[in-house]
Amino acid sequence: MLSVVRVHLPSEIPIVGCEITPYVLLRLPNGAISTEDVPETAAVDGHFMRYRWYRIQSDRKVAICSVHPMEQATIQCLGCLKSKIPAAKSYHCSAKCFSDAWQHHKVLHERASSALNENGAEEEELFGRFGSGSSGILSSGSGSMSNLGQSPGVNNGPVPLYPSGSDKSSGETWFEVGRSQTYTPTADDIGHVLRFECAAVDTEKKVPAGPPTSIMTSRVIPAPTPTPRRLIQVNGDVLGHLDMDSQSSSFGTFTVLSYNILADAYATSDAYSYCPTWALSWTYRRQNLMREIIGYHADIICLQEVQLNHFEDFFAPEFDKHGYQALYKKRTTEVYAGVPHAIDGCATFFRRDRFSHVKKYEVEFNKAAQSLTDAIIPPAQKRVALNRLIKDNIALIAVLEAKFGNQGTENPGKRQLLCVANTHVNVHQDLKDVKLWEVQTLLKGLEKIANSADIPMLVCGDFNSIPGSTPHGLLAIGKVDQLHPDLAIDPLGILRPVSKLTHQLPLVSAYSSFARMVGVGYDLEHQRRRMDSGTNEPLFTNCTRDFTGTVDYIFYTADSLSVESLLELLDEESLRKDTALPSPEWSSDHIALLAEFRCKPRIRR
Repeated sequence: MLSVVRVHLPSEIPIVGCEITPYVLLRLPNGAISTEDVPETAAVDGHFMRYRWYRIQSDRKVAICSVHPMEQATIQCLGCLKSKIPAAKSYHCSAKCFSDAWQHHKVLHERASSALNENGAEEEELFGRFGSGSSGILSSGSGSMSNLGQSPGVNNGPVPLYPSGSDKSSGETWFEVGRSQTYTPTADDIGHVLRFECAAVDTEKKVPAGPPTSIMTSRVIPAPTPTPRRLIQVNGDVLGHLDMDSQSSSFGTFTVLSYNILADAYATSDAYSYCPTWALSWTYRRQNLMREIIGYHADIICLQEVQLNHFEDFFAPEFDKHGYQALYKKRTTEVYAGVPHAIDGCATFFRRDRFSHVKKYEVEFNKAAQSLTDAIIPPAQKRVALNRLIKDNIALIAVLEAKFGNQGTENPGKRQLLCVANTHVNVHQDLKDVKLWEVQTLLKGLEKIANSADIPMLVCGDFNSIPGSTPHGLLAIGKVDQLHPDLAIDPLGILRPVSKLTHQLPLVSAYSSFARMVGVGYDLEHQRRRMDSGTNEPLFTNCTRDFTGTVDYIFYTADSLSVESLLELLDEESLRKDTALPSPEWSSDHIALLAEFRCKPRIRR
């Protein structure tokens, strides 16, 4: 007979908006063990599996700290309630916790109105409705804090009219909330324990063949919410003088996001032991990443470390719901033997109402390595050379056509094209020659496209190269310092002569605009402090316990594009409260970069 052997949860802590699918191990009538579901439509030996989820509501209600979700809340920010910020975000476990988070609260209060208008629909769609501010606990006195210990608990919204069961001795009441193996906690579940039950049911009698197997979760917590990041207007541009004499205005602006999202295959507890296991789980991270990315409203999105199965099963359909078309290129070898879907790659998404797809180019550096060794490496050394050069990296290049107007350009009827390159140069730090060669190979390919079509270009991605390295120098200034110490590492002779390490694309790093900003002000000064004055790049885009530095960039052709605004950079001190990235608030070890561009009147190179 069909029976349940074991049930366990994928994560100890349930989070609002994040699916929970318990692991259910079944014994089939033939004695075989299986993890596959047995629905009523495919009953086995007259039995199928039935699932139930219950919310256990106790007479003793508990509010959860919004910063430390394992702790019970004792203080609430009344400013959040007055600003109609979801009550779940206003709770703190101690006065120190509240004091440390006060700057975050001030920003939330200031932005509450605009954030509700701009992001409310997306957040509600992904995470469900939170209770209104009136459901929180209010103090009778004045001030910005209230004591929860003297007030009734959180109102978790309406509950079913007829409870599913109760236990008078414990004061608990069970309410049925789900009838499938997977359940997504809602805001009504915050502070409550969930109970999952499964049982084999007789197909004819519709009754369980035995007692159900059950498991309890810990209390449901709200999804952590980081301080919203704003677009900061920048003034001036490195090549702005080129069109100073022109009276024609550019035709419109668009935004581009670049983000290494940290593939699930790499997000292990060994690598990121400081991150809570529930915050490291893919079921949580995918929802948190999606909410963050959609909240930026970017016209073009370049993601790195996107696993093939996650692209097909999650990102492509989710972005499609939000009006994006998807392009994908996986790395060229399955790194994990026997698990072909675990391989990651680059994904580019663009809004269908803003752009149309013209052409796609796929760069496979393995093929380029094969051609290079055939051309310059002696046969006896070819195997050693390929072992050094082949790293399975790729680049995804998309040519798009803008759908928004081009009034005022020098050729009003001409199609406005845009070339967007998305890459991840995933090469070990010791192989500096290979890293530089891959960047040079990509740039030579982009030069060919530029020579065949007069087209603005964007080069986005994780280059695993810090400012001042040879790959960064090649990208940013078009050549490599011939005395750079990195060039000493070239056992295959692939970088010689050094004079060939050049390109003619007028590329500029978008975030260097922060270093060139004109004027004074709170926002400008804060961004300057987060820039390296020596390199004109952010102090970091990757922040882990063992490494903090900049490896991600958005480069643009400065003769055809100008930077209008940039997504503000994060402060390292604020991230270090959780040790490093990833964290419950930010679900990657990298930060997202976003730039708003304006197309310039075309100037022939």
